[in-house]
Amino acid sequence: MSISTISATGQTFMLPDLGEGLTEAEVIEWHVAPGDEVLVDQVVVTVETAKASVDVPCPYAGLVLTLHGQPGAILEVGTPLLTVGADQKTSADPAADAGPTAGPQEESGSGNVLVGYGTSEARRSGRRRVAPGGSSAAGATGRVAGFTGTATPATPSTATPGTPVTPVTPGTTAQPGVAPTAAVRVISPVVRKLARDNGISCSVLTPTGPSGVIRRADVEGALRARVQPVQAETGLDQVTSQRGPVRTDRTGDIRIPLRGVRRAIAEKMSISRREIPEASVWVDVDATGLMAAKEQIKATNSAAGIGVLALFARISITGLTKFPELNARVDLEAGEIVQLGDINLSFAAQSPRGLVVPVVHGAGAMTTSELAAALRELTGLARDGGLTPAQMTGGTFTLNNYGVFGTDGATPIINYPEAAMLGVGRIIDRPWAYEGQVALRKVAQLGLTFDHRVCDGGTAGGFLRFVADCVENPAVLLAEL
Repeated sequence: MSISTISATGQTFMLPDLGEGLTEAEVIEWHVAPGDEVLVDQVVVTVETAKASVDVPCPYAGLVLTLHGQPGAILEVGTPLLTVGADQKTSADPAADAGPTAGPQEESGSGNVLVGYGTSEARRSGRRRVAPGGSSAAGATGRVAGFTGTATPATPSTATPGTPVTPVTPGTTAQPGVAPTAAVRVISPVVRKLARDNGISCSVLTPTGPSGVIRRADVEGALRARVQPVQAETGLDQVTSQRGPVRTDRTGDIRIPLRGVRRAIAEKMSISRREIPEASVWVDVDATGLMAAKEQIKATNSAAGIGVLALFARISITGLTKFPELNARVDLEAGEIVQLGDINLSFAAQSPRGLVVPVVHGAGAMTTSELAAALRELTGLARDGGLTPAQMTGGTFTLNNYGVFGTDGATPIINYPEAAMLGVGRIIDRPWAYEGQVALRKVAQLGLTFDHRVCDGGTAGGFLRFVADCVENPAVLLAEL
């Protein structure tokens, strides 16, 4: 599918296919405005799909004519996103014709629409305001990553052709002879969105990240400083605003738009409940042996960073090799149960965008140390809001450690289209019958929710019992490795 069209007014860049079967995206933040000059592969907009926030670069160079959608608008893949016209400098400045000729890819656009895959030798994020006379802004700085202003047409200028024009930051007044301030560095689109949703200008924040990068904690600190007095006066929980724009009607009800990840979760859970006849089994286990094994591993190889989650991942993967019926999905169109050859382990994690489910691809072929490293990496990306759509799709079985929330058990909804989920409750000291006596042991509850179409209770119970045996006596695991 073509990503652009040529019209009498310029080139229209269509919302590209963002992969993983995604058909739409919500406009989160424009990084250009009508009248701006853009370069090939310059990031022009941040959009949010059902999987992740994505910075979208433009494959064309020229003057921004039209933005097709305000922040909050939901656009379909293949619909107009941005219209770019010819660079006025090219036609207004005769000397420009004597310069080096642009290469073929710069003339027609890079054709690459994902960040980091452009054809330019260096990433070009410069943003220049072009005066009506045709001159570009001399000495313009790179795009301010933390820009939170709305897209507005360029302000008419009275400067004569050839006179340098100083870029004007929204909300400020340009002063002749005053050099522009340094660009604000905000790498994470989640941080930019959080600041924008709460009306916080990143330019006034004190960065605490490396190289002067503004972190989420910086925005939250400013938010707390502003929110606490309001809470004291009104008693309202303003933290709700971190989850997106809200609307309060006259009855006091708060309405939060069902968009992005939250809408995707709602749709996926509805499909799961509607299509999957799920059943659950659970068992209490003495996890004292597993906790002792974790400490022994830490003492001998602390660099591996193997924790409880990695050990449960190892046990789950081994259990799936014994009970492949649970590493499956149902193909209703073909009328088949598909037992999958690869084990791609999903796990639940909290993120600034809510609950997400990263996927460790190829988990079935990993060592325990490799599993631990992959889990740490994906957890860090989830915490920073940096997961890509590919890192949140393709799972075949989910491990859900809801014990971190201080809960013992749950009745989870299966992560459609997977067929099963193992839940792990909190591990705490409880009285337990041990070697003929009552003793305090590390006890946890394990629960398995499964699609009853792929197997019967005997298979599900067999898997859960194997997991429990490995938790109580990790030596059992050695016989299966």
